[in-house]
Amino acid sequence: MATETETTDKGVGLALALGALAVIGALLMYTGAPDVTAAWGFAAAVLFSSLAVVGIHLYWH
Repeated sequence: MATETETTDKGVGLALALGALAVIGALLMYTGAPDVTAAWGFAAAVLFSSLAVVGIHLYWH
């Protein structure tokens, strides 16, 4: 008996979206170099890259 399985690419899409936000955070860190803006950019880059990894693991089969 054959069974059907549904696969989804939600994890990949979520990782790409959060990865793009992480890149924006890294650019903010680069452009705001010796200022407090750089710290917020670093925090955003770390947060969104971590969430991208979590998103991939949440939707893994």
